[in-house]
Amino acid sequence: MKTNRMIALVVALGTTFNLLAETTVHTRPITLDEAITLARVQSVDAAVALNELKTAYWEYRTFRADLLPEVNFSATVPSYAKSYNSYQQSDGSYTFVRNNFMQMSGEISIDQNIWLTGGTLSLNTSLDFMKQMDGMKDERYMSVPIALTLNQPIFGVNTFKWNRRIEPVRYAEAKANFLSETEEVTMTTINYFFNLLLAKENVGIAKQNLENAEKLYEVAKAKRRMGQISENDVLQLKLNVLNAQSSLTDYESSLKSNMFQLRSFLALGEDVELEPILPDTLPSTLVNYQDALDKALANNSFAHNIRRRQLEADYNVAKAKGNLRQITLFAQVGFTGTDQTFKGAYNPLKDNQIVEVGFKIPLLDWGKRRGQVKVAKSNREVVQSRLQKETMDFNQNLFILVEQFNNQRAQLDIANEADQIAQRRYKTNVETFMIGRISTLDLNDAQVSKDEARQKHISELFYYWYYYYQLRSLTLWDFEKNTNIDADFEAIIKK
Repeated sequence: MKTNRMIALVVALGTTFNLLAETTVHTRPITLDEAITLARVQSVDAAVALNELKTAYWEYRTFRADLLPEVNFSATVPSYAKSYNSYQQSDGSYTFVRNNFMQMSGEISIDQNIWLTGGTLSLNTSLDFMKQMDGMKDERYMSVPIALTLNQPIFGVNTFKWNRRIEPVRYAEAKANFLSETEEVTMTTINYFFNLLLAKENVGIAKQNLENAEKLYEVAKAKRRMGQISENDVLQLKLNVLNAQSSLTDYESSLKSNMFQLRSFLALGEDVELEPILPDTLPSTLVNYQDALDKALANNSFAHNIRRRQLEADYNVAKAKGNLRQITLFAQVGFTGTDQTFKGAYNPLKDNQIVEVGFKIPLLDWGKRRGQVKVAKSNREVVQSRLQKETMDFNQNLFILVEQFNNQRAQLDIANEADQIAQRRYKTNVETFMIGRISTLDLNDAQVSKDEARQKHISELFYYWYYYYQLRSLTLWDFEKNTNIDADFEAIIKK
């Protein structure tokens, strides 16, 4: 008895939970514009595009920081040594002497990279302290109140100068790429939205077809009893009912799958059932190929990518040539002082001057460095050939896209009219079949044509929107507002 009560309680609770789960699901009508807005804010693809932009931004900021003065502080507090070191005496013999001392040092420097020459200029001040731990336990201070140091490579590649040419182009490429990826998020949204819209229409079509098939089957059975139609026609209509039931099951499954796909892409909860609304307005515009090409070459990340890769190929050649010989100039001028007291280390001061010129020129490297120059030049030619082909392909693809978009409006109008005609034809054929003037084959043909025409209409509408945003992605141009697609990158990055 208790077991039966427990089973009844579990069943009741399960039923209650199911009812609660069903009541929490709510339908949300959604337009194409709303789906696009949500995707640009909430989708994973949009987050990836934003993070790529942030990475490029901080890389550019790092490059800019390399051109600004840098203040550094370095110190050793303390350094202690208690050891034996070799020492050469006046007679030429060697012995070991004991060292036992503590040392501390500190230095502050202002370093500035010189982008014009590729060298580094430093203004620094330092103080060293040494205390002998054995014997007299002397203390010594050595100060460098001010020193100016130049470290300048000669004949080598000037990395700072090349970075000033490459990095702004790289950042411009990243910004343009972010805008293009945002438009590509829109294109993905359009794909998912119209897949759901088509699945919804297919379910509606399948339900209507099933309802019509069941009505016609009932009429056919009545006519068969009166001897007005053959047994074959009745069986065919029964088969139509079964096919309609099967199609409805398939389309409902497809609807759930596409619902999940769009909902997941928009980062919406599973308690939301989306109800896509067929777009009723279209951007009415025709695109000129030459105008679109000019805008694409001016705005698209592809143009910046071409320029950056050309510069990088030239830089690699310059770097290989610079490695043929290495000469470095090091110069330092300033003042220094040393004394047993801190104050005495700064008064009096003495001149401190160092000039060094070091060089490394290979006398025999079996042609390795000249070979590296040849390789860099060959790679540059390969890059130039690839860029030329990529440019031709880009122009050709843009031309095809412009033609497809300009023709798509006519295709959409034709599909719309065909949809209306097919709907009227099917309705007329149903009425004609009811009075026995057409066969089931003609009726089935009208139904198939009706369904295909509706699907074709939605498909052509999808291609119109898809081509439109693909053009926006390539040209970064808003054809409705007739202006560039731009963004406040500083505000976007700080979000």
